[in-house]
Amino acid sequence: MTFVYPAVFTPATKDGKEGFEGYFPDLEIASLWGQDLEDAVDNARFAAEGWIEDELRVHNGVPDVTHEEDIEVPENGVVRKVMVHVHMLPDSD
Repeated sequence: MTFVYPAVFTPATKDGKEGFEGYFPDLEIASLWGQDLEDAVDNARFAAEGWIEDELRVHNGVPDVTHEEDIEVPENGVVRKVMVHVHMLPDSD
């Protein structure tokens, strides 16, 4: 299954290092971090993958996708669509 969710990223400093932090408006994932935007998007993809797998397993569904134009983007922030591939295997019970 493939999902595409928008994520919001803003420049930020963490532990004295410049980078980007981000979040998914639609997914309940703690804030994300990367040393650059590409790294932050990769980390977002990885976090979303695990979160979506759990949601599908536990709740049998995922949240609807918010349209980009409906997202409040902070000053200096950017929205990136993050594509996530989830491979669900049948239970072996």
